[in-house]
Amino acid sequence: MNQHSMPKLNRRAFVIGTATAGAGLALGLDLPFGGPTVVRAADGAPEVNAWVVIRPDDTVVIRIARSEMGQGTLTGLAQLVAEELECDWSKVTTEFPTPGQSVARKRAWGDFSTGGSRGIRASQEYVRKGGATARVMLIQAAANEWKVPASECSAANSVITHTPSGKTTTYGKVVEAAAKLEPPADVKLKDPKDWKIVGKGVKRLDTSDKTTGKTVYGIDLKLPGMLNAAIKDCPVFGGKLKSFDEAKVMGMKGVKKVVRVNDSAVAVVADTWWHAKTALDALPVVWDEGDNAKVSSATIAKWLGEGLDDSQQAFVGNQNGDVKAAIAGAAKKVEAVYNYPYQNHATMEPMNATALYTSDKCEVWCGTQNGEAAFAATLEASGLPADKCDVHKLMLGGGFGRRGQTDYVRQAVLIAKQMPGTPIKLLWSREEDMQHGLYHPITQCKMTGAFDADNNLIALRMRISGQSILFSLRPEALVNGKDPVAFQGLNASGEAAIGYSIPNLLVDHSMRNPHVPPGFWRGVNVNHNAIYLECFMDELAHSVGQDPLEFRRKLMTKHPKHLAVLNAVAEKIGWDTPAPQGVYRGIAQHMGYGSYVAGAAEISVTDGTKIKVHRIVAATDPGYAVNPAQIERQIAGSFVYGLTGLFYGGCTVKDGRIEQSNFDNYNSMRINEMPKVESIIMPSGGFWGGVGEPTICVAGPAVLNAYFAATGKRIRSVPLRDQNITFA
Repeated sequence: MNQHSMPKLNRRAFVIGTATAGAGLALGLDLPFGGPTVVRAADGAPEVNAWVVIRPDDTVVIRIARSEMGQGTLTGLAQLVAEELECDWSKVTTEFPTPGQSVARKRAWGDFSTGGSRGIRASQEYVRKGGATARVMLIQAAANEWKVPASECSAANSVITHTPSGKTTTYGKVVEAAAKLEPPADVKLKDPKDWKIVGKGVKRLDTSDKTTGKTVYGIDLKLPGMLNAAIKDCPVFGGKLKSFDEAKVMGMKGVKKVVRVNDSAVAVVADTWWHAKTALDALPVVWDEGDNAKVSSATIAKWLGEGLDDSQQAFVGNQNGDVKAAIAGAAKKVEAVYNYPYQNHATMEPMNATALYTSDKCEVWCGTQNGEAAFAATLEASGLPADKCDVHKLMLGGGFGRRGQTDYVRQAVLIAKQMPGTPIKLLWSREEDMQHGLYHPITQCKMTGAFDADNNLIALRMRISGQSILFSLRPEALVNGKDPVAFQGLNASGEAAIGYSIPNLLVDHSMRNPHVPPGFWRGVNVNHNAIYLECFMDELAHSVGQDPLEFRRKLMTKHPKHLAVLNAVAEKIGWDTPAPQGVYRGIAQHMGYGSYVAGAAEISVTDGTKIKVHRIVAATDPGYAVNPAQIERQIAGSFVYGLTGLFYGGCTVKDGRIEQSNFDNYNSMRINEMPKVESIIMPSGGFWGGVGEPTICVAGPAVLNAYFAATGKRIRSVPLRDQNITFA
């Protein structure tokens, strides 16, 4: 069976009245694990609890609150529930509950947000408890029927057995009675050593439907009577829409209406999207671009460069010892300045959402990384209360952080609101998607390393100058004005800690926010922070004639998990043995999203400008590995993303607008450019780390360090296309 379906849940009374994006959905987490009132799915099958629906034929429907965008979270979460449920995996299917239903049930499914590699690690405990609770209730129902103690019964593969008598029954036969029981106050979760499904590379539950074309993405959705909308926002961020002449296009084929969307965009609604886009391209529009039209990549770079000066104000992220004094008294000093550009998420499926608005109801269908945020945006844009709105999550054709935002949802509702009763599918053009994103933050970094007379590293100074994502998207999350996200991978402790012990250390951030909006771009700040730190570590090692691996090892004795993944890739790549003729190696390690990662690359270079990446070895310690096969795919996919960013990424600004408009000038690596990837998955237990994003960050520095080994030249600016360096 193993399939995924759209939710078909019976509506229940909402309990929160109205809620808006401004008020937030700040409701307490209350996980209903059952009760005397049986809640039923649309087909009448009883719900044992919020996570588990069981049909009479023993089909198990597992509810998945997090979003699926190719990373495998849907399958991983189902594995966790099924493990504790002790059900027949071959009869497991899944569905997405809606955020409206969740809010109505006091956030029964918890957090819908899917980002920061938190889909599994942040919900693993309560979804496992959902499965365990359902198992206990099913066993109790069978025991009640047999009039025996539940302690004499056990469950496996959706079958309940009374051990003394040998009696058996199935989940489907007792689920009706189980759904009426009070849930246990507490349940014991399995010891990881006893896992049967978790930790196994089971096949993904969504692959078959994607392969056959059955899966519906937002771009595929069709509703009766649906019209299509194309939109154009002011090309300069922060600019306004002054006017448009709708009379010039109203006579064009298929055009139904031209509408203003907020104060900066205009949309054309037509019978087909192509008719809408054709009319939009022909529509005379006048923009008020404002002062931001004077901004360019050069002016941004100059401003960020000024922030590298020690005289400029900065927020301290990590500090120990006395860096200033140590550098002043050092026997040797090394300095370097690196920079990292804006980058576009470039999802294969452009932003889109379908909205149906009436005076007493608003529904939205879309791919979103945060169903609750999309729900809040729907409430805000529609002006309707929570019990009159809902959002139906669809599969995402790429997210990478971009679909954590809700601008496209809000736009769709605002357009539909001007055509009540008609479903409106808003689809951004590729150009709109490229030039109106929320981009990987632009930063520069000045680093200074200091050595004593014995070539021991005694001080490291890192000054980052650049954008803050939280300042733009979540200012309430700033800590006394500081953006903690800016220091990912450089912190003293936590889920993104630095892996080196240095006697005198100072890492600070001169916050400078240009008008181009930043966003959470897969891997976010660990991507550039890893390049800054790991490439500079290589510079420091070579400056004192030390092997880059041994140089790192001396600084990592108090960081055993960082060191373990570094040693693993070094051994696998054969660091201590000569590389093949003409092949050169680079190495890097970092920590992000609760996981320890390292990478080692083998490359060759032709004419100093053409790089062939032959091989990358990656090691990951995520604590626990729910689906090792999927982790291997995630690692390989992350290197596609990381290497694409290294070689081709980079958005430039001219006249206040993003210059790159499509894949002809914002390229992605091709399959013939992809190296062989060897994954080492080494879960050490005791913690839960992410796997979707961490390894992205070691791709860049491993290749850049290998490039230095091959050519003796340091590359301190990304992307490589700007250095006229390409894939061989």
